[in-house]
Amino acid sequence: MPSMTSGPRERLLEVASRLFYAEGIHAVGVDRVVAEAGVAKATLYAHFAGKDELVAAYLARQSLWWVATVGQRAAQARSAGADTSAVALVAFDVLAERAGTPGYRGCPFINAAAEMPGAGPVAEQVAAHRRRVRETFCALVGQRGSDPVLPGALVALYDGAMVAAHLDRDPDVVRHARRGAEQLLDRPPGRGQSQEAGSRIPTGAGPTR
Repeated sequence: MPSMTSGPRERLLEVASRLFYAEGIHAVGVDRVVAEAGVAKATLYAHFAGKDELVAAYLARQSLWWVATVGQRAAQARSAGADTSAVALVAFDVLAERAGTPGYRGCPFINAAAEMPGAGPVAEQVAAHRRRVRETFCALVGQRGSDPVLPGALVALYDGAMVAAHLDRDPDVVRHARRGAEQLLDRPPGRGQSQEAGSRIPTGAGPTR
């Protein structure tokens, strides 16, 4: 139950966040959100123009939580004297904790994009979060954030682990992805780029399947 000491907008967001993530956006109507938040429907529409805006606010809340949590873990790691590689891995540690909790259903942004693929406030929040994820990983790797390969490779590993942990019902997937990220971070700067260039398929050659 939401805390009745919080304001109506926060109660609506608490309930919407829990229900949308656990059951899906289309499966949960505004009447149920209003009922569980203990407010009138007019109160919901005083704070949100409609369900799309409520979903967008839920996603914005999730995004800010992720950025703040990863940032806090990174600051703690730096204060403890961790090197750049260890700091860069804190995002995987946060994910591992989430993937290991009951009710984990993968990425709320992927879920929302699948349910509401059109343009609008939901798509805008999904795009904004993706920018924040990329910016966060660039910041986590410090001076190597300008590397043309490393930040994107870490994001790809993170995204894959987030999805696979849900689909496979196996939180250990995150641990495997973390190990892969650790190996990437241990490589000398530039090595991954030169190897990629050397392994490109020559023009005219097709992939073998």
